[in-house]
Amino acid sequence: MSDMSSHDDDVLDPQDERGSEVEDFTSETTRPSTAQASATSDFGAGDAIDLEGLDDLTEGDDSSTNDSADEAAAEIERFRELAMRTQADFENYRKRVANQINDEVDRATSRVAEALLPVLDATEAAYVRHPDEVGPLLNVLLVELKKAGLETMDIADKPFDPETAEAVAHEAGDGGDIVVAEVLRSGYFWKGRTLRPAMVRTKD
Repeated sequence: MSDMSSHDDDVLDPQDERGSEVEDFTSETTRPSTAQASATSDFGAGDAIDLEGLDDLTEGDDSSTNDSADEAAAEIERFRELAMRTQADFENYRKRVANQINDEVDRATSRVAEALLPVLDATEAAYVRHPDEVGPLLNVLLVELKKAGLETMDIADKPFDPETAEAVAHEAGDGGDIVVAEVLRSGYFWKGRTLRPAMVRTKD
């Protein structure tokens, strides 16, 4: 009788055995393994590192863009300064050429006026003898030449100036300042410069 009881104790209840297996299976599926937890942790850390690298890359792009903008602005400034210098050089060149042209025109017209001086001398000499007949012609010549820049020197009874007059005769006086006593041949200015000095007689 005692053997039967002992045997019954050794026999396991099938219901209890299935319950134990379910418990073991449930515990295995609900608890993540150490490797899985480590993998999850590693993935999160790696993802953070990648984001930081992306931020650095973005900052690098911004810095590169700023450098390019600064270089472009500097290049524009250099071109602006070059354009201003070129414009100033051209303006100076234009003025210089204009002055050279004016000087050439003045020299050319002064040579023409100088070539006409013997005609004026002859006309003035004829005027002394025939003022009524020659006077109108002399006036026309002087007016037209004056428009071009010729001016008759007015130096009679004024202090003698060797820059504008050439003394060919001298009359002694009381020893005072030398003045122009008589104009023997007219002198002329051309645009403010002496074209031909007058021929005069002086006295003191």
